[in-house]
Amino acid sequence: MNLFLSRIIRASKLEANLYEEVEADKSSITHAVAVVILSSFAAGLGSATPADPLNLLSNTLGAFIGWVLWAFFIYIIGAKLFPQPQTEADYGQLLRTIGFSASPGIIRIAGVYQPLRETLFFIVAIWMFAAMVVAARQALDYTTTLRSLMVCLGGWFLQILLLGLILFSVQNF
Repeated sequence: MNLFLSRIIRASKLEANLYEEVEADKSSITHAVAVVILSSFAAGLGSATPADPLNLLSNTLGAFIGWVLWAFFIYIIGAKLFPQPQTEADYGQLLRTIGFSASPGIIRIAGVYQPLRETLFFIVAIWMFAAMVVAARQALDYTTTLRSLMVCLGGWFLQILLLGLILFSVQNF
């Protein structure tokens, strides 16, 4: 199995060692971006409707922008505002680990089958969030999962707030 596919599977299995591996491997940013693009495209395709083909583009783009923002907010909250003494992380490490935490999102493509869509997207959202918590814990060198959970929730809230403001501004422009 090639390295890329192996990493996607390991990330989806929430293997902490995988997140340590991509945190340390600066060249894995290409794979992390590819995972986010695949996951974002799967979300866009899985939620697209024939009546609204632009939904594919907007959902894909929104998911990608969300990744960049969420990683940034986790970096600010986790590495700058509330680091632990052993925390040594840069934005690139968070982009790489959080990029791979989007791995479970690739199965959202199955949302093209409408009867599965809502349940599938809900389950995958929880799965991706769990992967995000593991990824952030490893990248930030936290000793507890609870601390990582709180940082990820804070980053999620700020990301949603900012994306909401952007969408509101675009719609009223």
